[in-house]
Amino acid sequence: MFRKYLLKLLSFYQRFLTIFGRGSCRFYPTCSEYAKWEFENNSLIRAFFSTFFRILRCNQLFEGGIDYPKSPKCCKTKPLHKKIVIKYWFVPDKNNHCYIIKNFS
Repeated sequence: MFRKYLLKLLSFYQRFLTIFGRGSCRFYPTCSEYAKWEFENNSLIRAFFSTFFRILRCNQLFEGGIDYPKSPKCCKTKPLHKKIVIKYWFVPDKNNHCYIIKNFS
């Protein structure tokens, strides 16, 4: 329930408040999109800390670039009686974690 409110707050921020920042995020995906992906796919504590450290790195002292969120769980099982819609791709890395990459189609 708390997760749902946080995601709505992030959506509000992305829709109405990012116009004041004029696209100043140094990373892809943007920090707000990174937070959204984290809160949708990881525990709340892990998502808070990952987002917090990502926001700390989003300044002129760091280079920026592509920084996908990671998840310790590579796949989530869903019931098979529904139509399968792929929202995120989970790409494994060498440390038994998975990069979370959004499917834009």
